[in-house]
Amino acid sequence: MTLVKNVAKSKTLGFTLIEVLIGLTLLSIMTVLLFTSLKICADSWERGEKKIASVNEMAVVYHFFQEHLSVAKPILNESLVDEKPFSFQGGVTSLQFVSNFPESVGKQGLQIFTVALVEEDNTANINVKVTPYNAAGGDADEESEVDDVILLKHVSEFKLSYFGSEDGMSDGVWLDDWLNKSVLPLLVKVNIVLENGSYWPEMIIPLKITAPDHNANNPNDGAGIIP
Repeated sequence: MTLVKNVAKSKTLGFTLIEVLIGLTLLSIMTVLLFTSLKICADSWERGEKKIASVNEMAVVYHFFQEHLSVAKPILNESLVDEKPFSFQGGVTSLQFVSNFPESVGKQGLQIFTVALVEEDNTANINVKVTPYNAAGGDADEESEVDDVILLKHVSEFKLSYFGSEDGMSDGVWLDDWLNKSVLPLLVKVNIVLENGSYWPEMIIPLKITAPDHNANNPNDGAGIIP
């Protein structure tokens, strides 16, 4: 009689095979749901980080053009004897202009900014080279410090266009280049496409020209999205 009671008591203390299987199944489902939720959260976080990084890149590029290009100086290139065009020379994928650094930056005086699309290691970057402007010769001497930095990496397309008139009096038009002109353009349009297919909003940078006789029509009536 005692043996029967002990066997019955041992059966009540354990789990049946069906109960164990049900418990393992529920645990598996909970684990899958938990890791799925974690993956969704991680993916959302990663997308948010990429979006923030993209916005920051856009803001840096726009700030560079707005800070330096908008105050480009209408300075003659004194290094040329016969012809002395403005140091501003704009191509489809490259641009050179003279501007000032802010007072907070260590470099002082006028600087030559050269912006160009440069291909290296099977990728294309927008590079900026900064050279001190030599008023006597138009270019920096050999001892001048030259800074060459990458403004934006992994660029698929970098296109510049220029709005203005050559005589400073007639109506302006958009041109693919601005080379050997006698005046500065009124506007510079910047179009950028990244290697991942991301199209940036076009940036239209107005140049702060103070010449009173420059009365070309200005098409920048709010067009051009500023990041």
